[in-house]
Amino acid sequence: MNSRPAQSMRRGSVVALSVLMVVLDQLSKHWARGTLLSGETRTFIPGLLKLNLVRNTGAAFSLFRDSSLILGILSLVVAVGVSIWIWREARRGLWMGLALGFLLGGTIGNGIDRWRLGHVTDFLELVPIQFPIFNWADIAINLAVLCFAIDAFSNRHEQSNG
Repeated sequence: MNSRPAQSMRRGSVVALSVLMVVLDQLSKHWARGTLLSGETRTFIPGLLKLNLVRNTGAAFSLFRDSSLILGILSLVVAVGVSIWIWREARRGLWMGLALGFLLGGTIGNGIDRWRLGHVTDFLELVPIQFPIFNWADIAINLAVLCFAIDAFSNRHEQSNG
């Protein structure tokens, strides 16, 4: 029997996390657009991370290139859907709450770029591996996937022990 109480997040905390992700994303992209030249590469963390400003008109891994309108609509639909999911319950388990906050923030962050600029601003490039250039919203979306997986594993583990 698990004697430790389950941690949870209130709806307001989930929304606050998503707002924080949007603010970090938009501020970092604003900084990148104002500081870096398109295609310019700067070492940020030697051997790990470079700064390289690019305009991405598609999704991850260059999927749906030149589809900003469709991806903008998709971002809006996902943001509305996740918002409804968040508002359905006043409290969520910790991992599900984190997942929803990260997903909403990342979706809105990239959606703002698509609607306002017609592309997403990407500027973070991993040095040791061949990986698409990304941004803070992408990090938030990937953290959401990780949190969804942890939540699913935790629930499955609890059910098998319960």
